[in-house]
Amino acid sequence: MLHNLSPRQQDILAIARKEGRVNVDHLATHFAVTPQTIRKDLNDLCDSSHLQRVHGGAMFPTSTVNLGYHARREISFEAKRRIGETIAKMIPDGASLIMNIGTTVEQVALALRQHQNLLVITNNLNVALILQECSGIDVIVAGGMVRKSDAGIVGASAIDLIRQFRVDYAVIGSSGIDEDGTLLDFDYREVRVAKAILGQARTRILACDASKFGRRAPVQIADVTEIDVVVTDEPPGAAFVEMCKSSDTELVLAEVDATFSPLKDAE
Repeated sequence: MLHNLSPRQQDILAIARKEGRVNVDHLATHFAVTPQTIRKDLNDLCDSSHLQRVHGGAMFPTSTVNLGYHARREISFEAKRRIGETIAKMIPDGASLIMNIGTTVEQVALALRQHQNLLVITNNLNVALILQECSGIDVIVAGGMVRKSDAGIVGASAIDLIRQFRVDYAVIGSSGIDEDGTLLDFDYREVRVAKAILGQARTRILACDASKFGRRAPVQIADVTEIDVVVTDEPPGAAFVEMCKSSDTELVLAEVDATFSPLKDAE
């Protein structure tokens, strides 16, 4: 119960609710206390099931329960915006790309609006609406069942359309990333579309904020070794870095000039 929490712990919970994830060092600076004090607060919050421990901090205990669309859109909003802008800078004018369902992917669409001569194929009606009035971007929308929860399009018709294209880039999101590097989601229909998208692109980009690391969901999309570029907002744990290094998957930190190099950091 919230009334059993200290004022600082209630504030930490409020920050976690807004950002999706909290970091020990950031909280220590914010509250002007030691990291040890914050770790004790997080231990208390995790022991009472308010939060779930992750590398370097804590997050909401989502387990295998998906959050609603509007809640997901608000969580880690600033991180998602930075990830979107970083990915948009990787996409040159004149490119073709497929974009799937997800609030981080929608931030990529927002950052692409000034691009020219783009062809975008998507099964995300929110992405289509963001881009439909952009004079320099042609949008093709996959057909099929529209999920009322988030305006995503899933099913065999969407897969059939996507498989007609061979594009320069795929930009996908993921609900979670397991400790072994498996990309996870909640809806097997969405996963089937995501697998098709990955199979039709020359360069595959994963857009994921730091709250996705260690978060679980029941359906497997792919392995990180099948992704060419991972764009996130905080350095991931050592095990994930090692997996990327061994598979030549590029790690990029949002709005950081230099690429986050696993080889350099491992030295």
